[in-house]
Amino acid sequence: MKKAVTSQALKVTNKHLNKELYERTKSMKRVITYGTFDLLHYGHIELLKRAKALGDYLIVVLSTDEFNWNEKHKKCYFSYEIRKQLLEAIRYVDLVIPETCWDQKISDVKEYHVDTFVMGDDWKGKFDFLKEYCEVVYLPRTPEISTTQIKHDLSDK
Repeated sequence: MKKAVTSQALKVTNKHLNKELYERTKSMKRVITYGTFDLLHYGHIELLKRAKALGDYLIVVLSTDEFNWNEKHKKCYFSYEIRKQLLEAIRYVDLVIPETCWDQKISDVKEYHVDTFVMGDDWKGKFDFLKEYCEVVYLPRTPEISTTQIKHDLSDK
């Protein structure tokens, strides 16, 4: 049986890597985005591609299974570990870190020296409080695709 990675273990590992990451990337423009990325589809890829185009280094903050279940009340089809592997295989993504709570965005922006925060425009205005720390960009969603729509379409069959 595969042992689940705890949120605390992920935080400890990432804190150690942050100093090293900063030294390697301090001359790069860093972009950050957040999501669950379950049932990865071309709308996700488009968002990641457009986010990466806004800078040199793209950080994807991936919702953990615990966070999805306890806070978002969502069950993912794929585990955090699998979703992380899928994202790491995408050429636009440079780093994947865990999202464990709603309130970590300011600390992530500071800790990773982020220049630009990117989300889909369905979140427009929700993260404007981050403008004090970095540029905030809301990108248009790919209109004809969403994970919710995929799940709905599959349940109708």
